[in-house]
Amino acid sequence: MSNNSPILVGITGGIGSGKSTVAKIFSILGIPIYSADDRAKWLMGNDEELKRQLTNAFGPESFSADGSLNRTFLANEVFSDPEKVKMINALVHPAVGKDFFAWTEQQHAPYVLKEAALIFESGGEKTLDKVINVSSPLKVRIARILMRDPFRKEEQVNQIINQQLPDEQKNELADFVIKNTDNKLLIPQVLKIHQHLLTNK
Repeated sequence: MSNNSPILVGITGGIGSGKSTVAKIFSILGIPIYSADDRAKWLMGNDEELKRQLTNAFGPESFSADGSLNRTFLANEVFSDPEKVKMINALVHPAVGKDFFAWTEQQHAPYVLKEAALIFESGGEKTLDKVINVSSPLKVRIARILMRDPFRKEEQVNQIINQQLPDEQKNELADFVIKNTDNKLLIPQVLKIHQHLLTNK
């Protein structure tokens, strides 16, 4: 990595932990954010090679008649089956990884953030310099998700959580931990990490 290359920092956290909110604070500080989940959805609907792979793996119902991704079908078909979760991740994660590195080459900040739910689960930390985990109590996370995503049932939320590493394990693996709880302010925690990354470039 040359001195002009940005530090590659992952920001992760279990579903409903608030990692997107934390990422927005970093973006206000001028840090470029790559949303792996948003880009994955875009690639699944627009990358012709990935669309072909998804159709082969899960059938033509994976896409609606207009060619758009059938998210309801995939959510019902995939998230209740751990083997199918592995299959879809094995297709999507490499496509996202390639897209991320193409994106980083266009950035000129001291560091960039890759926001992704499954950094440790996918082995993505191996391609990053540092990882931040956003940690939040499980009950709070479930309540946030059900409020944010009214189309999800609690059973489905628990299935997604079960595919992710426990928060305690992520905290041990991460270089930095941001606690998103009622008694902890987010901005001072973000500023502390931001200063550390700037001074340790």
